[in-house]
Amino acid sequence: MAWIYLALAGLFEVGWAVGLKYTHGFTRLVPSLLTGLSMAVSLGLLGLALKSLPLGTAYAVWTGIGTVGTALLGIALFGEPAAAARLACIGLIVSGIVGLKLLA
Repeated sequence: MAWIYLALAGLFEVGWAVGLKYTHGFTRLVPSLLTGLSMAVSLGLLGLALKSLPLGTAYAVWTGIGTVGTALLGIALFGEPAAAARLACIGLIVSGIVGLKLLA
């Protein structure tokens, strides 16, 4: 169950990271509230996952999911570059996440 909590925490991290873009510096109420809620849910789920997962592994996986998801949504939603080198680096992060999961 801890890995499910961690995966969901990572997805909510993506939500708040992307949400920050839509808040326009926290000047838009609804995106700001949703971003804050996503932050709280992400940290709450990470806390639940940490009850049984090692701190270093959980934190690395959480930030990795957030990094990969945010980078991919940046490409899809905001037209950020999708150069081969950038995609390869994202692939390396995914490899690290998978490796940590397999070794935990």
